[in-house]
Amino acid sequence: MSGLISNNPNEVQFHIKTKAGEVGRYVILPGDPGRVRQIAQYLDNAEFVAQNREYTTFTGFLLGKMVSVTSTGIGGPSAAIAVEELIKCGADTFIRVGTSGGISTDVIGGDLLIATAAVRGEGTSKEYLSEDYPAVANFNVMNALYQSAKALSTNEDGNRFHMGVVQSKDSFYGEINPENMPNSSFLKNRWENYVKANCLCSEMEAAALFSVSIARNVRAGAVLTALWNVERTNSGLPDKTCYDSTRAIKCAIDAIKLLIKEDYNC
Repeated sequence: MSGLISNNPNEVQFHIKTKAGEVGRYVILPGDPGRVRQIAQYLDNAEFVAQNREYTTFTGFLLGKMVSVTSTGIGGPSAAIAVEELIKCGADTFIRVGTSGGISTDVIGGDLLIATAAVRGEGTSKEYLSEDYPAVANFNVMNALYQSAKALSTNEDGNRFHMGVVQSKDSFYGEINPENMPNSSFLKNRWENYVKANCLCSEMEAAALFSVSIARNVRAGAVLTALWNVERTNSGLPDKTCYDSTRAIKCAIDAIKLLIKEDYNC
């Protein structure tokens, strides 16, 4: 396989099927390929670039600078592949736009969650960092997301924003139905630890994204929409269900504009 993979940025990348000059320095990373076109509508002169497997890419402009949107699919392995190959094409700043399930009872469905770091409860990050090394977001990206989320939020249920640690996992159903897993006691105890530590939410890609970015010396952050919060439901607290990622998308777009202004002193 290694003989088929080129490190030449001018050649088409093996998985995402893009090459240097086709993607921007800044890339928004949704998991769902179906969300790429929706995000691309916020770019100027966005055009389709490539599609292969779970990877769909559009490229346009913000403030005159190239910005791309590439889907990563579900989970850490496919997200890591996308980031590795986008870096080879010239990208150095990544913002994940995703969805999550709330853990902290402060989180209500519809709230925005900005990850300061991610619990490495998945396997991909172990291929990049030693077990005692944290998967943290880049401060500048995180600060841009904070400024954007603050402007987009109000003090209303489902319209707030939070910053903190998120949990990344590999098994969706291990979270949803831990009692059906052979190692149910481990999963339940681990979840209880996250609850007690006030972890914001559970998702599947941030730890891998942050770990690859740390290893490759590039910048990454993540803004997530809380779909719902089972801990609020279990505690008898009111909750909402939200499947609309519009506010998270706007947050990422506005954050990239702030980063462009900062990077280019404009």
